Amino acid sequence: MTDPLLIADREDTLRAEVHDVRAPQFRRLLDECERYRTIALPEEHPLASITYIGAASANLALAHRLTGQQHYLDELRRWVATAVSFPHWGRANMPDHDLDAGWLLHGLGLAYSWAGDALEADERAALRDKLVLQGTRLYEFAVESEGGWWSSSYWQNHNWICYAGLATAGYAVQAEHPAARGWTERAKGNFRTVLEMLPEDGSNNEGVVYWRYGVPWLVSYLDVLKAQEGIDWFATSDYLRETFWYRLYQAAPDMERIVDHGDCHDRRSGHPVAMYYKLASEYRIPQCQWLADKVAGEFFWREAYESGVRPGVRAEAYQELLWFDPTAPSQGPQELPTSRYFADLGLVVGRTSWEADAVMVSFKASPGGGHKAWETSHRIARETGWTTLNAGHHHPDAGTFVLLGHGAYLALDEGYSSRKRTEHHNAVLVDGHGFVNEDRYHVFENLAHEYEAHVVTTTLADGWVHAVSETSAMYDRDLGVTRARRHVVLTPGGSLVVLDDLRATSPRAWTWLLQTENPARPDGAGRWLAEAGSGSMRVTALDDVDDVLVHPTPVHANPTSSTPSLAIEKVQHTIRRTSAPTSTTRFLTVLEPRAWDDLDPAEITTHETDGGVVVRITRGGTTEEVELSLEPVEDDVDGRTTGPGFAGRVVTAAVSGARA
Repeated sequence: MTDPLLIADREDTLRAEVHDVRAPQFRRLLDECERYRTIALPEEHPLASITYIGAASANLALAHRLTGQQHYLDELRRWVATAVSFPHWGRANMPDHDLDAGWLLHGLGLAYSWAGDALEADERAALRDKLVLQGTRLYEFAVESEGGWWSSSYWQNHNWICYAGLATAGYAVQAEHPAARGWTERAKGNFRTVLEMLPEDGSNNEGVVYWRYGVPWLVSYLDVLKAQEGIDWFATSDYLRETFWYRLYQAAPDMERIVDHGDCHDRRSGHPVAMYYKLASEYRIPQCQWLADKVAGEFFWREAYESGVRPGVRAEAYQELLWFDPTAPSQGPQELPTSRYFADLGLVVGRTSWEADAVMVSFKASPGGGHKAWETSHRIARETGWTTLNAGHHHPDAGTFVLLGHGAYLALDEGYSSRKRTEHHNAVLVDGHGFVNEDRYHVFENLAHEYEAHVVTTTLADGWVHAVSETSAMYDRDLGVTRARRHVVLTPGGSLVVLDDLRATSPRAWTWLLQTENPARPDGAGRWLAEAGSGSMRVTALDDVDDVLVHPTPVHANPTSSTPSLAIEKVQHTIRRTSAPTSTTRFLTVLEPRAWDDLDPAEITTHETDGGVVVRITRGGTTEEVELSLEPVEDDVDGRTTGPGFAGRVVTAAVSGARA
């Protein structure tokens, strides 16, 4: 029998530490294994996913390995026998060749290694032969489909899951099946390429939920590679070194929920405790260990019960125990900057504080998959004809934002959708049209390189967050859009100023959209109030567009085709403001997040300058002044925070007579 994967050099240490420093993680493992005894396993492969069988087998095998208790081995036998009995792994979608196979190869590969000779000889042979059969099937599919689906989709969770599973099973059986070395070598070549192609800023175009679902598999692979071959790619991966910051800055102010750009099943599926532990250990990130402990102690079970992602966080107990590092430092985020720019994804994030009732904006603009994926995938397509970018979870949301405040979602993203449309976002339509290639699942598929959005400039300083996006290239060329430039400013006091500068070669009807949780109601001329539980949002239009409609917008998604019961149906509500046909127009809007019972209105004024506008927001004796230029020129002005095309200052009543 070969040494057990991942634990060969620390098995005795782990067994000792479960009594003290790893006691909470050990309790989690045992509780999870107790749950398995209550689960009736299918006699035939169901239409639904069977990914949970792989993780359950790993958990049971580790519990038996550490404790030697027979009942864990008996339960493991039941789960292994079920998996071995199925002629194929996966039924509804690509049997033997996709996620079910990857999950089971990983989990059952670990179980085969950890259970060792504790299994009867015939049981062990049956599991080994099944791993060889399924591994061979997955490997052959990867070779045959190279340049097509997940085999070369370097930025996609299917690639990471399938290759990580193939590698784990390969290491588990290659002593008895030498051909499996081909699996591990292929996986190594794939992940070498993946790590080279991932963005250095740690961002993820699929959104937080698929980050939470997919990125742990990168970590799983690097962990087994390091253990089996002594190759440490953690040390050289800029992506993994930075990716926790992407996740932290996409956390809602309460830290429990998420910013839901991209395909997000819900607002709670975002916390991989096990991976937080591993990143904290590898990179000594104090906030990573802090968040892991906070989630484990406060948020874990609500996500476990409410998450729409399968098999969910409970399945990762074995990784929590193995990846927890009691020596990792821990510290909250309070001393960190409240804003951050992730250049590859064009993601600008800012909040008024790290408190749970803070106001937060998340604004983004990039081509499909982010800049690096977009450029690299088009280069590969030109050179080889391969399709490598499968960014079906990336929405047509360039130039849009999400606004949260006072514990509420105020300006929304629609989350998951099957047919992705620009009009589901806080966006601008042209003659009723959103971005080119929309109203389908994969809106960036076969899209020419020229359809590329970007962030023009950012200023993050002194509590101010300013960013400008350009999205004109994303519209159909027949519309003649020459500028679709959005300026957003989050003030230190938590107001959001949005200026849209829109131009076309001929008159067009421009429609400005704002998505809210509940119907916004009129609150005076050019004003609306959108209520959302603990928070509300006052909307003030400072332009002359008076064609306004408030209406429901239904959104449908079916994240798992094999399980119709997991389909998502939701209704958000839209403020729709449409201009008369014109070749040039501007929308100027102020959004004020408030606590639900804060009814004191701000005084908001505006005037034009030679090259832009000035907006003043006065409330409670304090005025926040925002000056925006339509071109990104920078003017140094004493007493103001400045950046390209932006100046901002806060004036208290005591100095309100100062020069404007």
